[in-house]
Amino acid sequence: MQNQLKNSDFAVLYRTNAQSRAIEDALRKRDIPYRIFGGLSFYQRKEIKDVLSYLRLIINPADEEALKRIINFPARGIGQTTIDKLIVAANAYDRSIFEVMKNIDKTEVKINSGTRNKLLNFVTMIESFQVMNQTANAFELADHVAKKSGLIREFGQDGTPEGIARMENIEELLNGIKDFVEGQRELADSTGSISEFLEDVALATDLDNDKGDANRVALMTIHLAKGLEFPYVYIVGLEEDLFPSAMSMNTRSELEEERRLFYVALTRAEKQAYLTYTLSRYRWGKLIDAEPSRFIEEIDEQYLDIITPLEERRINPMLDASIFGDIEPNKIRFKKPAVKKKITPPATKFVPPKNLKKVAKTNGNTNLFDSKLAVGNLVKHIRFGTGEVLKIEGKGADLKAEIKFEVGGVKKLLLRFAKLEVVG
Repeated sequence: MQNQLKNSDFAVLYRTNAQSRAIEDALRKRDIPYRIFGGLSFYQRKEIKDVLSYLRLIINPADEEALKRIINFPARGIGQTTIDKLIVAANAYDRSIFEVMKNIDKTEVKINSGTRNKLLNFVTMIESFQVMNQTANAFELADHVAKKSGLIREFGQDGTPEGIARMENIEELLNGIKDFVEGQRELADSTGSISEFLEDVALATDLDNDKGDANRVALMTIHLAKGLEFPYVYIVGLEEDLFPSAMSMNTRSELEEERRLFYVALTRAEKQAYLTYTLSRYRWGKLIDAEPSRFIEEIDEQYLDIITPLEERRINPMLDASIFGDIEPNKIRFKKPAVKKKITPPATKFVPPKNLKKVAKTNGNTNLFDSKLAVGNLVKHIRFGTGEVLKIEGKGADLKAEIKFEVGGVKKLLLRFAKLEVVG
């Protein structure tokens, strides 16, 4: 399949823009080029840059780009005139803007007492974040910063579709940081700090993922997919409260609109569609149970055929390492009939075209802390893919394995946390 198909043969469709984060991260790690249709990539969105700027300033108070972005956002009464005075003073004293603010009483910057207090309050807030950073992991700090800085309140007050989307993006950023922290627990040389997370983000944002190359995987919301077709389509996040969305539960007409949207997504596939859902998902950093979408349940069972995960990997080796994060989704494979027939969108009961096949629920990877693992073993990791064990060292709770993975290179994993499956 890898030799016969192009990246542009594939599209990933999702209900909300925030869902692109996990897909983008996974595609980047595998060097698969992609294009976001009708919007910005996740880390280029305003609200994401706002949160990251706070985190960058905590790590490096001399980061003037970050400081200028957030010093008055959310609004705290520090105007551009004051900021200009601080910039002039910083240049004159050969100090950072933050250092000038911290020592404002020792400078000749002319500001009134009210503005002085606002500057010092900002400094105090950032310094309190820096103290917390000494003991907190990346998620604990980011969650605290998003709340205490006023960003959650600022975006939460905006009930417009744009405001709701911004809140969804912030939630997904925090979910991503939580996922990062959980993943780093396995690595022997990682603490899951905000510095490590920002390094990962910097690598992601440094990659120019839009060079005009047409051979890219398409990523877009289902709304934007109307009128488009691709040979192979992934429809992700088919779970209750996500698709259909929680907001659609208010009236029957809204739920019917969601059902029609699902039909639109399914019919974007010229050859095959993969419908995916997970049994658990992070919400504001907490892992909660998820329920498969009712739209899947509405499909007549005669169109479902169980395929084991092992068979799925044999059919499509590209799926050996899940591109959907640490929680591998369940998949339903849909294949369109060779002869297209006109199908009327359903009102309540969804009856799909033939050849719809369901993939069996996947089992979680095994923790090998109490198992025998030998040098030369081939193991599978849901994040890094297949790898070869190069070295085993330590004992007891500190038992580690050095493994060369197909994604991410050589990693040293703590076996008491590592989720590995021996495959050879």
